[in-house]
Amino acid sequence: MVSRSADIAAEQAYFDAAATQRDRRRDELARMPSAAANGAAAAHLRRYADAAVRALGVADHAVAFGRIDDEAGETRYVGRHLIRDADGEVLVVNWQAPAATGWFEATPDNPAGVRRKRAFTCTGNTIDDLTDTILAEIAEAVDAHLLAELSRGRTGTMRDIVATIQAAQFALIRAPREQVLVIEGGPGTGKSAVALHRVSWLLFQHRAEMSAQDVLVVGPHPTFVRYIGRLLPTLGDDGVDLRDVGRLAPDVPRGRVEPDAVARIKGEARMAGLLARALDARVGAPDPAERLLVGGRFVTLPGAEVAEALAAARAAALPYAGRRRLLRDRLATLVADRTGVNPGRSDAVDNLAERLWPQQTPTGLLRDLLGSSARLRAAAGDAFSPAEVTALHRRGADRLSRETWSAADLPLLDELAHLIDGPGRRYAHVVVDEAQDLSPMQLRAVARRSATGSLTVVGDLAQSTGAWARDSWDEVLAHLPAVHPVEIAPLRYGYRVPRQAYTTAAALLPVAAPGVAPVEVVRDGPAETGVHRVGLAELAGRAVAVAREHAEAGRFVGVVCPARQRRPVEAALAANGIAWSSADRGELGGAINLISPQEAKGLEFDAVVVVEPAEIVAGDERGHRLLYVALTRTIGHLDIVCTGDPVPLDAPARPRPPLGDEATAAFTRREARRLAEHLAGQLRGAAPPAFWADVLAEVRATLLPEDGVSSEPPTDG
Repeated sequence: MVSRSADIAAEQAYFDAAATQRDRRRDELARMPSAAANGAAAAHLRRYADAAVRALGVADHAVAFGRIDDEAGETRYVGRHLIRDADGEVLVVNWQAPAATGWFEATPDNPAGVRRKRAFTCTGNTIDDLTDTILAEIAEAVDAHLLAELSRGRTGTMRDIVATIQAAQFALIRAPREQVLVIEGGPGTGKSAVALHRVSWLLFQHRAEMSAQDVLVVGPHPTFVRYIGRLLPTLGDDGVDLRDVGRLAPDVPRGRVEPDAVARIKGEARMAGLLARALDARVGAPDPAERLLVGGRFVTLPGAEVAEALAAARAAALPYAGRRRLLRDRLATLVADRTGVNPGRSDAVDNLAERLWPQQTPTGLLRDLLGSSARLRAAAGDAFSPAEVTALHRRGADRLSRETWSAADLPLLDELAHLIDGPGRRYAHVVVDEAQDLSPMQLRAVARRSATGSLTVVGDLAQSTGAWARDSWDEVLAHLPAVHPVEIAPLRYGYRVPRQAYTTAAALLPVAAPGVAPVEVVRDGPAETGVHRVGLAELAGRAVAVAREHAEAGRFVGVVCPARQRRPVEAALAANGIAWSSADRGELGGAINLISPQEAKGLEFDAVVVVEPAEIVAGDERGHRLLYVALTRTIGHLDIVCTGDPVPLDAPARPRPPLGDEATAAFTRREARRLAEHLAGQLRGAAPPAFWADVLAEVRATLLPEDGVSSEPPTDG
């Protein structure tokens, strides 16, 4: 029998030979542009060479992660990238190639002609260890190599999972493109990584039809986008458009804060109709006769003819700006018919077109709309209650350039950009992660980016939180393209979260998401969940001490902290001279990372410290789900620092205020104060005195007396 060390030595010789061929090819490609006959040819060859070098992968990466021995005696090495020798013979097949499918699909129950799978653990291109799986002799689907890979420390960026892709994951990665594929999975099932590997797979399989620039990946927030940012380039797929959902909108100053109830209204699909009606209302009507000075002479256009041109422009299947250009051309034709001379770029024609069909920008129109109760009422029609119209109304900045916009405004601006200028950049395939939390207006922004209806939708209903928390995928799919069939594919096995942490978190499921089954966890962690009960004054200090202990052990630490404990924890970190990264600044990568429960989604750490779970629950209508998210961010250690119950099943979550004009609307003290300030701004903003009574009636109808908030009119103070 060959010894293990001899096996490793033989495999290392193969790895070294393959690396030599990879370096040879890299050198050939580097010299290629110099052989060009001219500058244009050199530029073309340079682009080709750069793409080919990327396809070879990083120079110091292992040439392969696995080897397949089939029953016919053939051996294939599988890696992230294709490697050939000088004669063109394949030394390593890339993981997307048909020849590599046995690595992912072969299981003990269905070997598919594969006798042995050999997995390599490497540092660079040096083999540290290898694991053989003889499919005829084992009964487990999860091997030692997978568990070892999952235990490796995190660094603040998502790693590829090519070496450890399981059969169920691989089936989703290679699923047909012409569908809306919903990848649903609990914490640690690898759903986000599977979706990104699916992108790489589709780009390889359809490389004649689409490139990396034809794919859009949408994440929930900037920290998540940075976290996944390096995965696709490591697979050789540079150029995929990665954006957080807020960056689908025009680039505008952000940071406006508004009541949750107002943000909720702005997220509803009926806002699309309101915006369309508001834009249409900007189109004017002609005078009975339009008199123009063209080329030094007056020309009179009958109002009926101008109205006919206006109606034709309205009926055209074009965006607002395109129909405006059509109107302008028709007006120029009317002038030419009367003068016999084409007016060309006539100021008089331009001025008439501007009066009848004024140019619009998304920011200008939305600022004017939200700042005018009359325009809001006209655009709202019967689709919105008077109370909702009142809530939407706000006083804007004195100048458009000084206007700041809220997160809920961004999808409205994107909708208006689409209505005014038509479709922007569209993509052959779109991936949207954490889709279960997006508002209908955000989902519309995602949907309009799809040129083909081909989407990969990723999420977990048990982690659905925020204003748009959902219990069914139907509520999401209703706002996405319906061109292709839909498949909802669950991932059953949890590979990342260790058993101890998941057992702690899963106790929340009957309360947080009764209809969701827990995942089947495949690995144990290094320790049981640590519970640290302390007094309130000690809370921040103990959380920092626990985080520091993990960091000093070389672990990548996430401190999940509710808003009320944020400043005390930051103060304790500073007092102890500890540097930290903050997710709300888009940072992630320090030894200790401070994150909110909302920002924690999709992230993973070697160790997680959850601060005061009861406050996480109490701070949100879906607080139990937020806590479930927080407790499942670890691949190793979980610690809970609390003053009471570490898993507060009975703690009440904060109820969501009802919308519309319901007299029972319940606001928290903070929301009531915000609304009072909002309404005070309306009163100061030259609202007609007759409207003041309506405003005060809304205050009295929505603010509960027991909140201690007066219903008297706010003063200018």
